[in-house]
Amino acid sequence: MSGKLSTVYSAKFIFTTLNGLFPLFHSIDDFHKTGINEEGAHYKSDSFDLMTMRDYNVTTFIDDDGNEHRIECNERYYMPSEINWFLKSLGFRKIEIFGAKIGAYSRGDKLTTEDYEMLVVAEK
Repeated sequence: MSGKLSTVYSAKFIFTTLNGLFPLFHSIDDFHKTGINEEGAHYKSDSFDLMTMRDYNVTTFIDDDGNEHRIECNERYYMPSEINWFLKSLGFRKIEIFGAKIGAYSRGDKLTTEDYEMLVVAEK
């Protein structure tokens, strides 16, 4: 034995992503219409592609100088099983997925079809 100690590192990867279950049960455009945020941004979903789980939408907002901006977005929604598979293929051993209320994330929220986002906590 060489007398060297092996070091074991663990890592946590914590992120949020769009919940692929949400657009299967709800209109994304209706959600955007009712979800105007405090900054005054407005969202208009042009189309949702069920085959690619992508939402093509336009976000408009006014900056602090009063200038209006228009951003064309292409956002990908992910199924919980997809996230689980991706992370396991990268060597993460413990993967937890929770429901996420926009701006309020908690491990106490079970993921449902009502959650627009999901919180993912993975550990290596």
